[in-house]
Parts: sequence; structure tokens; C-alpha cells
Amino acid sequence: MKTKKIPMRTCVVSREKLEKKDLIRIVKNNNDEVSVDLTGKANGRGAYIKKDIEVLNKARKTKILEKHLETSISDEIYDEIENIINNK
Repeated sequence: MKTKKIPMRTCVVSREKLEKKDLIRIVKNNNDEVSVDLTGKANGRGAYIKKDIEVLNKARKTKILEKHLETSISDEIYDEIENIINNK
């Protein structure tokens, strides 16, 4: 029997290769609106971040998500990501 391929993605903060289900996708669409993409299928430029509060704090401090998506990210987006991590 053929084994199913597991999609792997790289966290932009920790640079770890992880399964897609262990990451959160943040998307910037054509209108420069940033949102959290829980489906993993939204159109736009995406960045993955590990579901870990320490990684989120590092991303917030170093602004690595803003550099990767080439736009500013509001605190509301970071708070939304934090809620998702805490409610695993």
C-alpha cells in the first residue's frame, strides 16, 4: 500500500521544517490585508509560524513576519495567533 505524502513547511522564525498541521499560516492578500489562514488555502503570499508561544514572541520582537510579508502587521493579528496557540 502506498503511504500518503505529508506536506512539510518551514517556520519563518525558527527555520524548522515541520508538518503543515503543526504550523499557522499568515497571509497577505493583493490589497495588503494580513490575516490568519486556518484553511491553508487562501490566496496571497503566505508565511508559516510554529504553534509555539516562544516562537510567536520572537516573531513579534524581531518583526520577522513583517519583513517576510513586506507589510506591517497589527497587534490584533499577533493576538489572534496567540489565541490559536493557547486553544490548541
